[in-house]
Amino acid sequence: MSCITRPLLRRLLLSGSSGVALALVGGADPALARSPIALEPGSLVVSTSTYENTQGAIARLAVGTTLPDTATATTKAVAGNDYVNTWNNASVDGSYGVTSAIRLLDLDPVFGHVLHTVDVPSDQVVTSFSSKSELGLHLAGGFLPRLVFVAYGGAGVGALDVSNSDAVKGQDPTNPVTFAFGTGYAFPRTIVSMDILGHFSYTPTIDYGGNNGRSALLGSDGLYYAVGNANNGNADAFGASNGTNPDVTETTGLEVVKPIDAPSVDVSIPTGNSSEIDPLMQDSFNGKLDKPGKDNNYRGITAYNGALYFTKGSGSNGIDTVYTVPSLPSLASAAAATIGIVPGFPTDSAKATGGDFTPFGVFFANATTMYVADEGSGNATDVASHAGLEKWSLVNGTWQLDYVLTNGLIGATDNLTGSDGAYPTVTTVGLRNLTGLVGFDGRVTLWATTSTSSTSGDNGADPNKVVTITDVVAAKTATPQVAAETFRTVIGPTYGTVYRGVAFVSPFGL
Repeated sequence: MSCITRPLLRRLLLSGSSGVALALVGGADPALARSPIALEPGSLVVSTSTYENTQGAIARLAVGTTLPDTATATTKAVAGNDYVNTWNNASVDGSYGVTSAIRLLDLDPVFGHVLHTVDVPSDQVVTSFSSKSELGLHLAGGFLPRLVFVAYGGAGVGALDVSNSDAVKGQDPTNPVTFAFGTGYAFPRTIVSMDILGHFSYTPTIDYGGNNGRSALLGSDGLYYAVGNANNGNADAFGASNGTNPDVTETTGLEVVKPIDAPSVDVSIPTGNSSEIDPLMQDSFNGKLDKPGKDNNYRGITAYNGALYFTKGSGSNGIDTVYTVPSLPSLASAAAATIGIVPGFPTDSAKATGGDFTPFGVFFANATTMYVADEGSGNATDVASHAGLEKWSLVNGTWQLDYVLTNGLIGATDNLTGSDGAYPTVTTVGLRNLTGLVGFDGRVTLWATTSTSSTSGDNGADPNKVVTITDVVAAKTATPQVAAETFRTVIGPTYGTVYRGVAFVSPFGL
């Protein structure tokens, strides 16, 4: 296989089956790994982070250290800073988390061999280690693709509770994190863009105060579209009267953002640089509402044929389902745009179902075939009917569930031991972020990050994996061929490390 050069690999990816081309990637010319570019054609890029407790506030954390409790009280840490036990602090501090550096791995998509490693500058942006919904990846297409994701600006490694901090200083006086650490403890949720040479640019925003930005993509119109959550305090009304500035109830959900793309996060955010799409969506459900900003607690997002598709699959309010906006709104038209549930997907409230459906990533194989990664809530209905990789088909204008792929995935267990001792047994329960490649042989190869369950104080800290499976696009039922399809691990699990987002790098420059 050493004779497989980059030009030949590109031709194979274009003209052959995805399975044949991907098999060749694993034995490709070693020169690929020496390329100056950070994203190789035909590779899989994965966002990852490793727990670090030697820097920042986490280095000093011990039992009894002050942590946030409510907007009028603090609490004491019940665990120190070791990787195995520190997450037990979530039992007394609902905002508990530790910032960590972001690493991007460019892998051969078959065997997980690392082609390139890119360390995202941690003096600019970081992630929250236990926040399992962060670091979704998206590639803007074209001759020179750009990788896009969301992170926290200016927090540094080892900071506590950043994922529930304000996005703007003094934004929410009712936020427990603000009460514990002061009004200056705020970090802009920042859209990060990386070019194929590994150069970064940053667009800080005022959005997602009190919670986390999950994912963002660059639209064909040149604007960013981001999803996330907000409101860690007691803001319970819309508009300036709720005491938050900017209003956390209108800096959540699906946001359209004008790129700043500065060389540093230390840049002022222009007034009106982002706008919530369909802000009244969060106030449209019957029954007792959670505080505003929670009904549109979105996470996975993708764009297809000029429309946006995104998911809600966590929290007890609103509707856990797949949503869409049929065209890309501008900053000016965002508030008037309408968000709708994709026809055929659930329309019942999350309060009533209690986790029957927990969608995350979405991938379109074609205009009538959609794959949805389901995280798996542990709810009996979800485990039996949705958890894993769902395949949906469009029939007479309505999407219908064909089958769910779970072989080699659900129930798989891992036991890891490292410098801080044995981590609790980790069980795979579903999938989160998702990407894929459609071959010319009628098959689609998909990659996803796994979701997990353990006795850890925060399952978002569990070591997880990147897995892959190949499916027959035209299949509508679980034929013997489909029934034999099995998930295989590409990379992980790794002690102290989490895998968050995945994106397949299509051939470019051909």
